Amino acid sequence: MSRIAIEGDLNNIKEELQATDHDVVNLTQENMQNADAIILTGADNNTMDIADTETNAQIINAQGMSAEQVREQLENRLI
Repeated sequence: MSRIAIEGDLNNIKEELQATDHDVVNLTQENMQNADAIILTGADNNTMDIADTETNAQIINAQGMSAEQVREQLENRLI
């Protein structure tokens, strides 16, 4: 099971990922460090100073994507 940190109000994506057995948490500095992937809304290019944070997590910009598209991209990146 992958740990996914999600920004803001991406409830449809959160529900989609939880339904496929991912551990979904809200995006915080602490969760960012322990996440396998980070899902961003794309509204702010430097949310929570993420540009200054080192992480090995895959970062996905969900702007303009459906929940299913985000899940597919996430699963392809985490293989």
